[in-house]
Amino acid sequence: MSLVLDSSAALAWIFGEEATDGIRAVFDRVAENGAVVPALWRLEVANALTVALRRKRIDVRFRRAALADLGSLHIVADQNTDRHAWAATLDLADRFRLTLYDAAYLELALRASLPLATLDEDLSVAAAAAGVTMLGRA
Repeated sequence: MSLVLDSSAALAWIFGEEATDGIRAVFDRVAENGAVVPALWRLEVANALTVALRRKRIDVRFRRAALADLGSLHIVADQNTDRHAWAATLDLADRFRLTLYDAAYLELALRASLPLATLDEDLSVAAAAAGVTMLGRA
């Protein structure tokens, strides 16, 4: 695995108008080397697409195609996300004032010694403070 992929980065890639050069580079890297995500990632991505569908930003075909595109990539869900939720993840959430969801990405990046691809500002600040290499912002 080449990186930890946050849902914000994945969604920016899906919604092409939100993709930056940094996000396109992240997805080239994911296509070549795969990515790892916390166990909650698929729920977060599907929920964001469902909200976009309900707001009539996208249609069902777009959601289905987006999920198929993501499903074709080698993205592996971390099987230990839950094990760290009430310890390291909670500590990171408290330390950096993050949601537990965002802290799960940071915890995984730290534990796996991988860079983190995110567009989330709070998570980016926390990750930089924790010494995690950031991808996708440029």
